Amino acid sequence: MRVGIGYDIHRLVEGRKLILGGVDIAHPKGLLGHSDADVLLHALMDAMLGAAAVGDIGQHFPDNDPQYKNISSLALLEKTCQLLKAEGFSLQQADTIIIAEKPKLASYIPQMKANISNILKLDISKLNIKATTHEGVGSIGKGEAIAAQAVAVLAKI
Repeated sequence: MRVGIGYDIHRLVEGRKLILGGVDIAHPKGLLGHSDADVLLHALMDAMLGAAAVGDIGQHFPDNDPQYKNISSLALLEKTCQLLKAEGFSLQQADTIIIAEKPKLASYIPQMKANISNILKLDISKLNIKATTHEGVGSIGKGEAIAAQAVAVLAKI
């Protein structure tokens, strides 16, 4: 068994969609980034790549590469899954948390879980997504950013 952790944070800006877990979230601002800036999937991918000791998402999907401009992070998750399979690993379990002052995310979590488990071919019971606020503290608490953390457990195939 291998364990990895991941973290990501992006600023909220006007003129962008808010995408989390591959779900379009109703919100007046979205996350700024080269791709769709899905912090949940970015944290999860970093946790998976870290557990396999094969780098990070910046190494595999650089933010200066035009092929990744505005790409769906679900597509990047699929590529990450293929990379791990080629390295002889499979995801066994993942625990994640989204840190956002707003919007409330509970009603979106079932679709996020479905999106992720479908791509990873992971039983939905082995994937956890939580959401919390930052209690008004810092850039997240002021509604200027959203962050996510993830832990991934891999096994050799």
